[in-house]
Amino acid sequence: MEQIHNALNPKREAFDSRVYLASPTMHQEEQHYIEEAFRTNWVSTVGANLDRMEELLSELIGRPYAVALASGTAALHMAIRAAAVKLYGEPGPSRLSLKGKRVFCSDLTFAASVNPVIYEGGEPVFIDSEYETWNMDPEALERAFRLYPEVKLVVMVHLYGTPARIRQIRALCDAHNALLIEDAAESLGTVYRGRQTGSFGDLGVISFNGNKIITGSCGGALLCDDEQTMRRVRKWSTQSREPVAWYQHREIGYNYRLSNLIAGVIRGQIPWLGEHKARKTALYERYRDGLRGLPLRMNPYEQELAEPNHWLSCVLIDREAMCPQRRDAERAEYTHTGGKSCPTEILEAIAALNAEGRPIWKPMHLQPVYGAYPFVPAEDGRDVGADLFARGLCLPSDIKMKDWQQERIIEVIRDCFR
Repeated sequence: MEQIHNALNPKREAFDSRVYLASPTMHQEEQHYIEEAFRTNWVSTVGANLDRMEELLSELIGRPYAVALASGTAALHMAIRAAAVKLYGEPGPSRLSLKGKRVFCSDLTFAASVNPVIYEGGEPVFIDSEYETWNMDPEALERAFRLYPEVKLVVMVHLYGTPARIRQIRALCDAHNALLIEDAAESLGTVYRGRQTGSFGDLGVISFNGNKIITGSCGGALLCDDEQTMRRVRKWSTQSREPVAWYQHREIGYNYRLSNLIAGVIRGQIPWLGEHKARKTALYERYRDGLRGLPLRMNPYEQELAEPNHWLSCVLIDREAMCPQRRDAERAEYTHTGGKSCPTEILEAIAALNAEGRPIWKPMHLQPVYGAYPFVPAEDGRDVGADLFARGLCLPSDIKMKDWQQERIIEVIRDCFR
């Protein structure tokens, strides 16, 4: 497909410094807690920063226990293993805890949400999204339970900081005696029906990766309500060492505990969550207002029930306004058409400004590594996730972006539709 650039676009000078999709925003508190760890020589996987970080997260989310771990993926792995033990019992010293068991998983997400299911020998069944929130479709989930009544575990994601219809999903899990893992990696600070995300599932997971609204450059946390699960995850995450003087192990463990240094960064970041969320919301609203009148929509949420953290501001182009676009495993091409555009064209125009955007997540059932696993589409057979991937993109959402930079980005997006 020939690629034709819009000759009507006025040439705009690129930004001197790159505007990122989302990058860390540091304050003074982080350095203080890191220096304190150095001064007191607590630079391993124990220390005051870890203790206080876990306390702050427990208070924020409203759950009794938080376990700080090396990454959001590690937290998901521990959550999935803990859920499997609750459901199916102890797997033995080396046996995979989900061997041969199916698990319902969000389809439109990053691979880290699903990979731990494979780590534990499980078989994912991907559940399509809905247009109303872009998250797991409760109706598709209900149909999945009819198709696979033996399934007892669901892993559900709050995409881009927008809450899923978690009440309906929770009710379906309860009705089928299934446990729910709530992947709130992207939604720290998001509120649904007056409660923080991460508090609805049997287990909750948070990420502090470098692009998240609160970051330690890496890190994650598992949230739970019972002391037994908390203690079990702490043990697993420190190589499952038994509490004796010598090194003794009755089960397989993992090197997943977070460093006290990184915990100091996260500890210093958490008090800034409200301000970071307010800045993210301002970016979302400025995009919404500046792009009004174009044939596209911002990533939606239930306005009467949800208060997203707006981690990433995204848009979905109307079907009739899509110019021809083709993607394969390595390339994306488009043909400019007057009055129309597509994610590839807009992302190229943004990149020319020295700003970073991204396509919407490519659904798991379209990934080569996961293509052989079952997929449950929306009720009418539509592949909603694939459609969102084809027509959607994530806009630069860094809270350090200047207003004039965002206005320039809005201008080039508008030019793409001329």
